[in-house]
Amino acid sequence: MSATPAYKIVDHEYDVVVVGAGGAGLRATFGMVQNGLKTACVTKVFPTR
Repeated sequence: MSATPAYKIVDHEYDVVVVGAGGAGLRATFGMVQNGLKTACVTKVFPTR
């Protein structure tokens, strides 16, 4: 028996994944995008700072 997921699963493809949207993470993300790379920036949903 196969379980049906509660939500639709969507696959994404990126050249670069940056973890953290602090100053360095955002700068790295913008730099990669400026160089033409498909980039994702992943951070906390609810930052504690």
